[in-house]
Amino acid sequence: MKTQEKLQDIQVKPDSFECSVTADITVFGYVDGKLKILLIKRSLGHFKNQWHVPGGVMEEHETIEDCAAKVLFSLTGFRDIHFEQVKTYTALDRHPLKRVITVCFYALVKPENHPLALRDNITSIDWFDVDAIPKNLGYDHEKLISEAYSFVQNNLRHRLIVGELLPKEFTLQELQNLYEDILNVELDRRNFRKRIFQMDVLVNTEKKKQGVKGGPYLYRLK
Repeated sequence: MKTQEKLQDIQVKPDSFECSVTADITVFGYVDGKLKILLIKRSLGHFKNQWHVPGGVMEEHETIEDCAAKVLFSLTGFRDIHFEQVKTYTALDRHPLKRVITVCFYALVKPENHPLALRDNITSIDWFDVDAIPKNLGYDHEKLISEAYSFVQNNLRHRLIVGELLPKEFTLQELQNLYEDILNVELDRRNFRKRIFQMDVLVNTEKKKQGVKGGPYLYRLK
């Protein structure tokens, strides 16, 4: 086969295969030492009696990030939430209606900052412990949640991304508690602090936390 013929097989053409693209957002929260995931049930569409992460289709005038923001607001009422991309899923049988590719995002929020309310076509919305997720999940969302959770754990280990999971100013003990709860490990206090300071991502505010024995210093992310 000639090189030109090979190139024609991989170039975009007017009749190239097309499919729908969706954004799914795994929203994690942290309450009472537990990492939680936000799930919804819808009154319309496939798997309407099963739990899902918030998701929806991208329109022709949108970027995938626009779509993710639209989906979050439409289904949860959450606005101006920072999210990051986890992975793209392209399995041939993801959706029972047609070929659908989804881009999965994750967000880290404080649930108390985002009260839950039922929106149009949403019959249920709730937070679930990541180790007690309902069995009746729609589509491939069990896989999306599992891999997004692993992504959050890796980001915490290597990049110290905590989103809204901690206050803007926090103690080193509060940070260690977060690590232990999300990574399901018990950490040595001295080694943990050495590792955190080596990452060079914290700033000592020189303020101390009131009402706590010893008056520990408060830190913030750079």
